[in-house]
Amino acid sequence: MRYVMIITGDESHWFGAAAASGLLDEVNAWWQKWHDAGKVVRGGAELQPSSTAKTVGPGVDGQPTVTDGPFLELKEVVGGFIHLDADDIDDAVAVAATWPGIIAAGDRIEVRPIVE
Repeated sequence: MRYVMIITGDESHWFGAAAASGLLDEVNAWWQKWHDAGKVVRGGAELQPSSTAKTVGPGVDGQPTVTDGPFLELKEVVGGFIHLDADDIDDAVAVAATWPGIIAAGDRIEVRPIVE
């Protein structure tokens, strides 16, 4: 089955700090390990900082309106996602639980099945 790992956390721990702390090397090793094991499929994407985002939502006139940045002021934001191929949700969670940023940066990982 296919799953997605949604990586959330405090983005102040990601940009610049990750490279300086060695976390980037750990993340690269994580990708290689799980790619070689056939668990990471179809890649994923690291997202730019939330300050670069635009949010589209309903306007007062019923038409879409665009605002800068994320809709809510949150400390935790989505930083990226990874597609997994796993036997079941427990297998996907076991892979997600090895994400280096959980301990090093306080990241949280949401694992969800993909609609086929």
